[in-house]
Order: sequence, then structure tokens, then C-alpha cells
Amino acid sequence: MISNSTSATSAAPRGGATVGLLTDLPALEAMAVRNLRHWFNGPDSRIALRQDLQAALGPVLGRQAYENFGRLCNFCVTEGRRPLVRHGMTCTCLGADENCFANLVGAAAHGEYEDANLFAALIVQPQQAQRATVLAAKIGLILDQLSDQTAGPAAHPAQLQPLSTTLH
Repeated sequence: MISNSTSATSAAPRGGATVGLLTDLPALEAMAVRNLRHWFNGPDSRIALRQDLQAALGPVLGRQAYENFGRLCNFCVTEGRRPLVRHGMTCTCLGADENCFANLVGAAAHGEYEDANLFAALIVQPQQAQRATVLAAKIGLILDQLSDQTAGPAAHPAQLQPLSTTLH
């Protein structure tokens, strides 16, 4: 299910195009997408997100993570090139915009700022890409630590294999 502001008579927006499955993503990126869906799913879902982050990280760091994540999401809305399209909360699909957001957070968290800026420029106005990358790095570092705690070493299979640009 895709959430957006277009009418049923118009074509589905490209940002909602399915590009994979949520389970295909590394733990950090999957967490970023799930949190993105929570953020935009309404006030009750945001409260649940805040509670989950505080339960996992403690009251202070959890609140900071929630606030930083909110800043990134709100920035993507206010500076967005177009509406950020998301799939539904229980959808197993991964949309194009969600994938871009996930890769922005992942690249920024791992210090890959040039790549993060490119992903950011697909979401926000290009002149705001660097600011989006800074916001993504702040939350990405925290989510990366959290994803390591919850997923374990299998969440980072690239660390167990030689670096290669060939996937299949």
C-alpha cells in the first residue's frame, strides 16, 4: 500500500515504485524505513516510535534520537523536491523514495558523505542536500548502534566478504 497525496485517477508516483523488499535492506537502512513510516503514520505511531527509542536507548538518548529523526523527516518535507512517498506500515515492499531515504541515512552514518549528498539531492532541493546529510548522520549513527544491538553480526554481511562492486 502506497501513501501519498495523489488521487486514485492519476498514475502512481515514481517515488512509490517498488524497488525491492524491506527485508533486502541491511539492518540500519531497514530501521530507517520503518521509522520513516512510523513518523508519517500519525500521532499515535509517533508516540510508539518515541517510546521504542526510549526503551532501547534510555530516556535521554532515546528522546534525542526521536527529535533528531523528526528533524530529518520534517526537513525532507519542508525542503523536499516533491512529496516523499511511503508504503504502508505493514507493507513488505520497499519504495523508491524509501530506498533513497534509507541509503541517505546509511551512507551518512558510515561517513560516505558524497554518496549521502547525492541521495539527499534526490529527496530535497539540491542546495539543501548537505544539510540533509548532516541531519541524517546524526540519527544514522544512533540507529546504526541500535541496529547492531538488535541484529548482531549477520546484519553486516559485507564485513564478512571481500569488497566488490559485483552483487550477482
